[in-house]
Amino acid sequence: MSRKIVFAACLPLLAGCTVAGNASSGDGSTRVVVGYQSKTINTVTAGTLLRSLGHFEKRLNELGKAEGKKYSVVWQDYDTGAPITAQMLAGKIDIGSMGDYPLLINGSRAQVQGGDARTELVSVTGYNLRGALNGVVVAKDSKAATLRDLKGRTVSTSVGSAGHGTFVQAAKKYGLDGAKDVTIENQQPSVGATSLESGKAAGLSQFVAWPGVLVAQGRARLLYDGGDLDVPTFHGVVVRKAFAGGKPKILQEFLKAQIDATRHLNDNPVRSAESVASATGLPVEAVYLYNGAGGVSTFDVTIKKRLRDALAHDVPFLKSIGVLQQSLDLSPFVNDSYIRQAYGSSYDADAAKTSAPDAGEIWVAGEKTTRRFSDPVALLRGVRDAQKQGGQIKAVYVADGTTGTRWFADKDVWIENPEATAAKRFQAFATDEVARRYLAAHPGSKIVSYADAVRRA
Repeated sequence: MSRKIVFAACLPLLAGCTVAGNASSGDGSTRVVVGYQSKTINTVTAGTLLRSLGHFEKRLNELGKAEGKKYSVVWQDYDTGAPITAQMLAGKIDIGSMGDYPLLINGSRAQVQGGDARTELVSVTGYNLRGALNGVVVAKDSKAATLRDLKGRTVSTSVGSAGHGTFVQAAKKYGLDGAKDVTIENQQPSVGATSLESGKAAGLSQFVAWPGVLVAQGRARLLYDGGDLDVPTFHGVVVRKAFAGGKPKILQEFLKAQIDATRHLNDNPVRSAESVASATGLPVEAVYLYNGAGGVSTFDVTIKKRLRDALAHDVPFLKSIGVLQQSLDLSPFVNDSYIRQAYGSSYDADAAKTSAPDAGEIWVAGEKTTRRFSDPVALLRGVRDAQKQGGQIKAVYVADGTTGTRWFADKDVWIENPEATAAKRFQAFATDEVARRYLAAHPGSKIVSYADAVRRA
């Protein structure tokens, strides 16, 4: 489906422009409408987890007591960022969270519409500096070895999403035109997963948490790791500028609540993953893959320079593939003044910091914290020890030896390199392609099974 058709499909949602923040509920309270994506778990600190913790409601209650007013929160759940943008432009959602590409589309469409429709990016939920929040999966028994093998086939994605953008950019590296050499099927992630399993689609390119979920459930294999693209990806919070200006105290309470939720997730990663899994129905092992202590995603509300630079890199790309109606002026769109105020004096210092996933973790059932390891060989020994102790292992995570992307250890390709240091004699790779590259660069290395690596580490 062309981007033009997608925009046209959204037009009915723009009718009846009621300003959400000024609407009153039946009990006379001022209603604040928050659009989120429950299953897009890189947004949980502004969505699923924040909602379950009740931090925003608690803060609004205190604000209401101080002002002699009543506030209520309406949470609206969507599969992707596109409908959130449509509702924001219609004045029906005040605050929303979505991925970097949808954020740019949001800002561009809002600038085109102008006036009270303008929006601002005000905080980040989580990020990955290499782009590993996105990935392309294929059926378990697919013979595809690289993206090049999808030429002439159908690929399911959500047009305009980070998953779509990742596929188009990555395909270019393989000499493919993402619009001509493959048939792009514009589908919601859950529909795309069904298409993949039925054979109607040869590949599924999606954002967090869909690649991990399908692999964890044994329904797919990771073909392309977004971390191989080496372009930062993140999700963030966007607000209607008219709402931010008219209800600044409410926005401050939301951002402070997001900070509270971020701190809670980082301090209680296992409990938070279990909460999100319970609320969404997603497998907890997949949730923790991304949101865990050493997860693929780093949760941090600050708007970092590398993330701003990534947006600047993405604007001309999205314009070139027809996703943006016009180039987006990032200067008025990216506004960290609100989060600075909510965050406090350490904002600049913390915004300058970045972090990457740990080498590995073992999650043993019944334990409140995971067992963390600094290198893959130590991790393998830890697995063997846990097995000897009789513990039930829920999941084992390990960083890719090339991209650093954390993935499921039992789904990885393991390689033994006799010439490597003792700590890296065994290494894991999230995709067969990256593993083959390592083999080519390290003569004498060989592929071994996960079970053999655990036994011999």
